[in-house]
Amino acid sequence: MIIAPSILSADFARLGDEVRRVITDGADWIHFDVMDNHYVPNLTIGPAVAQAVKKHTQRFDGSWVPLDVHLMVEPVDFIAERFAEAGADLISFHPDATRHVDRTLQVIRNAGCQVGLAFNPAEPLDVLEWVIDKLDLVLIMSVNPGFGGQSFIESSLRKIERARRLIEASGRDIRLQVDGGIKVDNIRRVADAGADTFVAGSAIFGAKDYAAVIDAMRTEIEPVRLKKAA
Repeated sequence: MIIAPSILSADFARLGDEVRRVITDGADWIHFDVMDNHYVPNLTIGPAVAQAVKKHTQRFDGSWVPLDVHLMVEPVDFIAERFAEAGADLISFHPDATRHVDRTLQVIRNAGCQVGLAFNPAEPLDVLEWVIDKLDLVLIMSVNPGFGGQSFIESSLRKIERARRLIEASGRDIRLQVDGGIKVDNIRRVADAGADTFVAGSAIFGAKDYAAVIDAMRTEIEPVRLKKAA
């Protein structure tokens, strides 16, 4: 079970400090939302910021926290390669943002990153039938992409369940990530539906005590983790 705080909700005036703090307080990954004011109606951050953030993702024991980049941009290939050069460990993109999904998957893999596909709330999962053997992660958006702080879309639970069935049928070790409106009071239901990787932005960075929120989330999902491990 992975908790991946989204720095979209962090204090950008002191971003390095925010990243170091949330890692110290228990983050497993750092989630990096990239928006281009084209695919989505917002503009956020680019490869130069990712390169700067990467320097702050080392734990006290010397290990590095993965930088999980979610591209909400079109076209995808060029900017994906730039984020790989900047230090991304995993890059996800939306299949409707590229003309050739299989080729874009290859571009990211060849750049040295793990690769994921992201699906908007009203987008079907049909493409997974053809490319699931090339994926490390499936990302289900539980809000419409573009802005932080939105409320969780309840129908996403059915899509999470569907994605989990497809992953299990593939027999592959693929993470199922959910992004949007994740909070302490709903993370258990998301885990029960089949998710194992949880993106949370405002729920963590909007709190005074990041560690308390992350610990509370882990407490909620621990029974699901134990059930799966049994």
